[in-house]
Amino acid sequence: MFIQFLKVNPHVKYLLTLIRIYLGWTWLKAGFGKITEGKFDASGFLKGALSKTTGEHPAVQGWWGNFIETIALPNVEFFNILVPWGEFLVGLALLLGLFTTFATLMGVIMNFSYMFSGTTSTNPQMLLLEIIILIAGFNAAKIGVDYWILPFVKEKFLNREPQNLTT
Repeated sequence: MFIQFLKVNPHVKYLLTLIRIYLGWTWLKAGFGKITEGKFDASGFLKGALSKTTGEHPAVQGWWGNFIETIALPNVEFFNILVPWGEFLVGLALLLGLFTTFATLMGVIMNFSYMFSGTTSTNPQMLLLEIIILIAGFNAAKIGVDYWILPFVKEKFLNREPQNLTT
């Protein structure tokens, strides 16, 4: 019932837009800061996360520590580009309401990655809001570029009849 309310209620789209803009601004600001404030280096963060894999109650699970050790740290230069630009582009897309579901999903993946690495900060709050956006589906993007882009994409690339988007 609540899911249906989020998906179809025409008044909820305004609240969803506010949530989307908040998330977009938060991601955009984080990414822009990393891009413009000099050379971003994730190696310290990754090494710190790796150090949290030990002890009786580790903050970082062993399987994630293995990912950090075998994939992330050896390819840290790639992650030094991926993280700031990923944050910035997710933020920009959410602010514009452009490919909202995909951008939100990428935000979810980044939030989980940070939490898996033993940090909390605003990640759980953002994750909860992102889940609400994902559940709401297209209703979260009705006030944004998706309102015009998605019907065009469906018609041209998926050979589907565009939906009536007047509600």
